[in-house]
Amino acid sequence: MTNRLQGTKKKTEGVHQDFEEEIRSKERRKLRALRQGDRSVFFGLGMFGLVGWSVAIPALLFTALGVWLDSKFNRPYSWTLTLLFAGIILGCLNAWFWVSKERKEIERQRKEDTNEL
Repeated sequence: MTNRLQGTKKKTEGVHQDFEEEIRSKERRKLRALRQGDRSVFFGLGMFGLVGWSVAIPALLFTALGVWLDSKFNRPYSWTLTLLFAGIILGCLNAWFWVSKERKEIERQRKEDTNEL
């Protein structure tokens, strides 16, 4: 009989520990949400826009420069295509920079949240 009670007591302690961890997790999320302010769906769409424009603008500017160079200098190769690819590469590096910066910020906040509790 005492073995059954001990087994039941261990199961109950495990359930309590799981419950406490769930409460801690929810508290961390709520504290993070309070610190971040009102980050809604529009914040995520804004990040998509930032990534898109950071690729599109250099590609368009470099393409326009390539069209101008093609009209001024007659060469056997196309400045437009060359600079289009250069603009896309530069834009992708720019987008990678912004996304990695945001990812590092998220990781830093998670570490702070874990250290607080």
